Amino acid sequence: MSALAQYYIEKGHEVSGSDLASSEITDMMQKKGARIVIGQSAENININIDLVVHTSAVKAGNAEYDKAKELGIKMLTYAEALGELTKEYYTIAIAGSHGKSTTTAMMALVLIKAGLDPTVIVGTKLREFGGSNFRSGKGKYLVIEACEYDSSFLHYQPKIIAVTNIDKEHLDYFKTFANVKKAFKDFMAKVPADGFLYYKKNLSASNKDFKKIKNVLKVPGRHNVFNAMAVLVVARHLGINDNLILEALSEFTGTWRRFEEIKPGIISDYAHHPNEVSATLQAAREKFANKKIWVIFEPHQHQRTHYLFNDFVKVFRKAKIDKIIITDIYDVAGREENEINKKTSSEKLVKKIGKKNVVYLPLIEAERLVKENIKPGDIVLIMGAGSIYKLAEKF
Repeated sequence: MSALAQYYIEKGHEVSGSDLASSEITDMMQKKGARIVIGQSAENININIDLVVHTSAVKAGNAEYDKAKELGIKMLTYAEALGELTKEYYTIAIAGSHGKSTTTAMMALVLIKAGLDPTVIVGTKLREFGGSNFRSGKGKYLVIEACEYDSSFLHYQPKIIAVTNIDKEHLDYFKTFANVKKAFKDFMAKVPADGFLYYKKNLSASNKDFKKIKNVLKVPGRHNVFNAMAVLVVARHLGINDNLILEALSEFTGTWRRFEEIKPGIISDYAHHPNEVSATLQAAREKFANKKIWVIFEPHQHQRTHYLFNDFVKVFRKAKIDKIIITDIYDVAGREENEINKKTSSEKLVKKIGKKNVVYLPLIEAERLVKENIKPGDIVLIMGAGSIYKLAEKF
């Protein structure tokens, strides 16, 4: 939402908005000139507003949503509004259950390096964009992160689609993996006859391109080599030279909360799906082979934990990590169900994992335990998609 809001500001519109709590994002938006209100109130909506854009989590019953409806103001979901923009540019959409933000960032940096000056809307902050998740460009290209939740990406009209992978994700919306696959199939079918579609290739480590990328990439993990592979193939399609692509990839230092070493030995990571968690833990063990690794993990959303419970159990059982602390589940407003909330908890997850090195602790106690027992040279990996990232600043 904030990246799209920045686009409107850049085009000279007056922008206001609200969120449930203040954050680094709301602070940034205020600095950019948006009027930000914390909490929802019908008073935030008036007849002088031309357009209301809302996330798919906001529905009838929200005071601002209801007031906008009552006043007859034009309303679009985030996906619908972004869909309108995709028609105005040569749009490159990066989709996939995992790796979207990183791949979108890599793609953007390659286009910038090639002098194509793209406009970019991505789901995370980039150092190269001055800590923002948006870049305004004067070129014809728009690079977007295309999320599948709520089938949002079906609103977009891209010329190029790159799909990193397809997995059992957002089952609170899709219910079954078959529905997830159908949504991606429908999305990929949107590529026009003169467009281009990339879907993750199964590559061995002996593949020449795989080796080239692995040799230059600074961000750890095999999964990031696959992300970069998508960028390489799409950039080649656009006629960009291999040497320039590899140079841009070699300069990529990662995105906000994607294996981000915010201080020596303190890693912050957004992983919240079992396969993301597995990839992050594996990357940590490879990078810090002989060091003691502490993990504090905050599960994201009761529904995701419920639907993927057994997958989480398998991942943490086989993880080669010294100490794993699982803290309370982060609630996501507008996307939880009371029945599932009651029967799903971190305590139950830890009990099912059944390993001595995996424990449940409330956040304050988790912080205390690590601080009292950590030694010089140890690594702390703070993982989850909620507000857990704030804990990293305390170490």
